[in-house]
Amino acid sequence: MVSLLLGLSVAMAPPPGYKLVWFDDFNYKGLPNSKYWDYETGFVRNDEKQFYTKARAENAYVSDGKLTITARKDNFEGHEVSSASIHTNGKFDFKYGYIEVKAKIPTGRGTWPAIWTLGSNIGKAGWPMCGEIDILENVGYDPEKVHFNVHTKAYNHAIQTQKGTNITVPKVWSDFHVYGLEWTDKYLRWYFDGKPVFDFRKESTEAEKWPFDANQYLILNLAIGGGWGGQKGIDDSIFPSKYEVDYVRIYQKK
Repeated sequence: MVSLLLGLSVAMAPPPGYKLVWFDDFNYKGLPNSKYWDYETGFVRNDEKQFYTKARAENAYVSDGKLTITARKDNFEGHEVSSASIHTNGKFDFKYGYIEVKAKIPTGRGTWPAIWTLGSNIGKAGWPMCGEIDILENVGYDPEKVHFNVHTKAYNHAIQTQKGTNITVPKVWSDFHVYGLEWTDKYLRWYFDGKPVFDFRKESTEAEKWPFDANQYLILNLAIGGGWGGQKGIDDSIFPSKYEVDYVRIYQKK
């Protein structure tokens, strides 16, 4: 990890009592730093249209102080649409803390950008038992709604019991916004541009309801189409679709 004292972009102050433990400010040029990030590859979930590529600059590249994830209709290796999903699994995971990501989402019918976490035990426990926290989701056919959700075995979209909320932000795609999550042993609290927007509180020690006393890892991805993002089809004029990230910060209690 580079020095925590050098190259930091200006960020919002975390909740009191937190210190910075991990970050990527993307103040370099080239592929996402392999010390921090790995890739999902192929067709992964939700019947999405994109094929996720590994270490391909056309889909994930860092320059000018930001990461750009680009979805392209380019027939890469015979796959109509390519994109990228980068994650910290195997590189860095954590339990509790404050996560903050400054990002500018794309828009257009078919886009589905996200910032989210999954339990590091997903290989053993499976989904949704591992727990999933969606710090940001947006679907391009309903572009001004920003969604914040949580998924557990008891509360998930597959059985229509998921917990979450959404807010309406006019032209949210036109500028960078700060998406935050405070995760403690008692609650999850989502933030948009520094303002709290939703709480999910621990109501039980049952892992089916609260699997969030174990490590999670972070994911940034741009999906195209799929069970949610593709409900109104895909507009070919969205390509290339660019999802920009200025920084990622993870803080924990001092």
